[in-house]
Amino acid sequence: MRTGRRLAAALAAALALALAAAAAAVDYPPVTEGTALRFPHDHGSHPRFRTEWWYVTGWLRASDGSERGMQITFFRNRPGIAEDVPGALAARQLVFAHAALADPANGRLLHDQRAARAGLGLADAREGGTDVAIGDWSLKQTANGYAAEIAAREFRYSLTFEAREPLMLNGDRGVSRKGPRRGEASYYYSRPHLDVVGTVTVGGRAIGVRGEAWLDHEWSSEYLAPEAAGWDWIGINIEGGGALMAFRIRDKSGAKLWAGGTLRGPDRRARVLAPEEVDFTPLKRWRSPRTRTEYPVAMRVRAGDLRVELQPLMDDQELDARASTGTVYWEGAVRASADGRPLGLGYLELTGYGKPLKLQ
Repeated sequence: MRTGRRLAAALAAALALALAAAAAAVDYPPVTEGTALRFPHDHGSHPRFRTEWWYVTGWLRASDGSERGMQITFFRNRPGIAEDVPGALAARQLVFAHAALADPANGRLLHDQRAARAGLGLADAREGGTDVAIGDWSLKQTANGYAAEIAAREFRYSLTFEAREPLMLNGDRGVSRKGPRRGEASYYYSRPHLDVVGTVTVGGRAIGVRGEAWLDHEWSSEYLAPEAAGWDWIGINIEGGGALMAFRIRDKSGAKLWAGGTLRGPDRRARVLAPEEVDFTPLKRWRSPRTRTEYPVAMRVRAGDLRVELQPLMDDQELDARASTGTVYWEGAVRASADGRPLGLGYLELTGYGKPLKLQ
């Protein structure tokens, strides 16, 4: 029995090494400084790149005044395996999706995930415009925004997102550095202040909701520096039409390896934040009863001259995606304030706190 286990482990290790070697030989395109993003084309999929995602977060309010946090993410991955094999069965593109509902009345994050290879009617991530789907989960571009249909195990979303503000290019006109080396970068834009209308169904009860959301679209071939363990990220819809995106890449000791962001004022003028202008300082920590991972769920963020304090809608907003992408992280709705006054609403993402996050 022990010999059989050792043989199986050795075969699995050999297969993993073979797959990694095959992927390493793929000619993934780099992210290049000075490249101009093109719309509407760049709202769609970029299948030659290794990794891509469409990430929607927001706050939803029901007619009784109750508030909930909403998250929908679609990932596309080019594994680089058997790309020369003819036929529809070759897994040239993989599609993953996460969805989550943060409801303080429930006390824990409700979440679900899907994964499938593109094609054969199972999943797709189309070029030319946002149109990603896995079975009955979808995010599609409309005339002035997006529509999402998510049929999760414990909840359902049927939501539309209308854009009332221009999109926001992050980094150098959409090229966002993520590390000290030039190749460690992504193409990245945000769409703040999306008006949300629709229904959330929980326990067979459909609840009409309205709110405000934020969409990120990002694609790259080499994302994290080898020294990196994870990141902290915020997207905040600031009252009056402003917006703040800021992130910190942490090294394996927990120190800042890189940072950046974009701060847009109510006049729609955007300021790119340099690494030395962004800091994240924990204010409160919460330990997950499931994974025992500890997260800094309340933060003070320095973004240029702005000092922002973030407080979570609820502490338990841990997303356990071990059934799909294999990651565990905290991703939650937060209230933002500055100088003791409300600033806006948004989301905080905390990755790599249980173990280093690998995203390539």
